[in-house]
Amino acid sequence: MDRTTYGLDIAKNVMQLHWVDAETGEIGRKKLARAKLAAYFAQFKPVRIVMEACGSAHHWARVFTGLGHQVELLPAVQVRPFVRSNKDDAADARAIWLAAQHSDIRRVPLKNVEQQAVLSLHRTRQHWVSVRTATVNSLRGLLYEFGVVLRGGRKAGLKALAEQRAAIDQQLPTVMHSLVDGQLRTIEQIQQRIDELECQIAALQGQLKGAAELDRVPGIGVLGATALVATLGDGKAWRSGREFSASLGLVPAHAGSGGKVRVGHLSKRGDPYLRTLLIHGARSAIEHSKRKPKWLEELLARRPKNVAVVALANKMARTAWALVAHGRAYQRDWQSARPGSGAAQAAPV
Repeated sequence: MDRTTYGLDIAKNVMQLHWVDAETGEIGRKKLARAKLAAYFAQFKPVRIVMEACGSAHHWARVFTGLGHQVELLPAVQVRPFVRSNKDDAADARAIWLAAQHSDIRRVPLKNVEQQAVLSLHRTRQHWVSVRTATVNSLRGLLYEFGVVLRGGRKAGLKALAEQRAAIDQQLPTVMHSLVDGQLRTIEQIQQRIDELECQIAALQGQLKGAAELDRVPGIGVLGATALVATLGDGKAWRSGREFSASLGLVPAHAGSGGKVRVGHLSKRGDPYLRTLLIHGARSAIEHSKRKPKWLEELLARRPKNVAVVALANKMARTAWALVAHGRAYQRDWQSARPGSGAAQAAPV
């Protein structure tokens, strides 16, 4: 069936539609209230609906898919260049429709409710970690105004504060004593909330298909395994592990002109949370692993440590995709081979 394409700009209350009639070429625009959006598309035969991958996009994608429509989500950064002149809802919907005509723009895979629930736990944990960091830094800055300098690092700084509290109180005015106590109680409460969320995430690991296998990969751990499985789904949205790794920004950016291409720093595209988990996990694996792969030892011998860390994080992302997409069990000594050259095994991490 020749599907009609609708560009849909979603918002909290008012939605904007843009389409072009396939037979007459007439341009159509329409505003719809949020409550009427599902009913409007329920009266149509299957059509193609394209949206930006922004807030509530996955919810509406599930609603429209349930009505039999084809739904595509586009990265917002890829849609922005198609906005012409002034930016408003109608211009955004038109830009989405124009971007939808370009097949080389990568589509964002749709997430089900289970995937979004797991990722919500991760986002909430990430929020409280950032609040904890801000609270510790705020306390550190306030004490610095009275000549108290805490050691660097959250744990080291709080430990030094506890050990030297009597001496520090002598440097502080009386009103600061209760303030410091209150901030320390707040930090403790935040830590308890973070611990609760991590327990919830760990409890879900056994319910997520493939998470146990990913946890066996050195450096991934429980947080990385659950976040990766919830992001990957069945893995079919990416053609290869290399493409998945590139979507996380774990590959170098490049720029070129006149036939000369220069490879630079990491592209840092995609999900910064997943990229952070993988890089920190890779750093931990390098520092604590007693049995490193030969390629990693050779890389550490000739390149800076941070280069090796990112290379291992890239490898971990590709390994995660391979395990999820092909339903394989992790094998440390698995070796890969080029397609068509016989039996292939995934290279060890």
